[in-house]
Amino acid sequence: MSQSSNTHPTAQDLAAQLASEIKGKVILTTGVSPGGLGDAFVRAIASVHPSLLILAGRNTTKTQATADAIVKAYPEVRVRTLQLDLESLDAVRGAAEEVISWEDVPSIDAVVNNAGIMAVEFALTVDGYERQFATNHLGPFLFTNLIMEKLLATEKPTIVNVSSDGHRLSPVRFADYNFNNGESYNKWTAYGQSKSANMLFALSLAEKLGPKLNLHAFSLHPGVIMTNLGNHLDLETSFTALRDLDKLLGNVEGFQEREFKDLDHGAATTVFAFDPKLKDHNGAYLQDCHVADPWKDTVLPWGTSTVSAARLWKLSEQLVGQEFKY
Repeated sequence: MSQSSNTHPTAQDLAAQLASEIKGKVILTTGVSPGGLGDAFVRAIASVHPSLLILAGRNTTKTQATADAIVKAYPEVRVRTLQLDLESLDAVRGAAEEVISWEDVPSIDAVVNNAGIMAVEFALTVDGYERQFATNHLGPFLFTNLIMEKLLATEKPTIVNVSSDGHRLSPVRFADYNFNNGESYNKWTAYGQSKSANMLFALSLAEKLGPKLNLHAFSLHPGVIMTNLGNHLDLETSFTALRDLDKLLGNVEGFQEREFKDLDHGAATTVFAFDPKLKDHNGAYLQDCHVADPWKDTVLPWGTSTVSAARLWKLSEQLVGQEFKY
């Protein structure tokens, strides 16, 4: 990979431009460990004075470190932390119950589902689901729906799912999301499945709640960024395996060198999701601070299919054991 020229706007740039959409808002963001994309995002929007930042993460020490840094830099911004382990459906329910119990937070203007894992070795969660699919999709699906009443208490609720152009690696494997209990597991295929699910979840939210309740939902590719998300990977073997899979699938990414972004540029598209000009593109997949163009950008049809979105919603309800009818 080569270093990007980073000619696109930064998260800080866009936060300043979209200050009126962020100032005074209550925004909950998952996955905010120092040095990550979520950290860069919340630091950028803190600069334009949201009324409350809710920082959610599995590791309370890391989440608190980000909270402390924001309070030090922007003492006028209220910050609250929440322990949220997306791998466990029981833990997700407990975290959602805590949020609902906060009487001093009657509404939440936006939820940014940023937390995730990438290309980990095969494992099933305590609930019996492949770990990437569970952490990157089922956990956020359940958590977002369980706190929906607080989102719908606002005038223009927004949900942002951080996906990836890695969705090109696999559609949702409806008949075998667990990879035959690991026998056919490929960690990059599993990552692709989970990122496709992020896109379809946003599409369903937009379709179900956009026309009736003015909710806007988007998914996005932040760019190729070197973050702590890939700290566990052997860069040589893991990314060789990724390139080999891309070549097998016929993806252009397998045949060309890719540029990567720094964190401030990588978090920019998450901030862009707050642009009011996107109101006519509800459910869209975003990239490089624009609505992704399937003719020019990496946008696979299985990530934008309304049929697949409806099918995934039903499957997700079955797997979490709860229906959400809107």
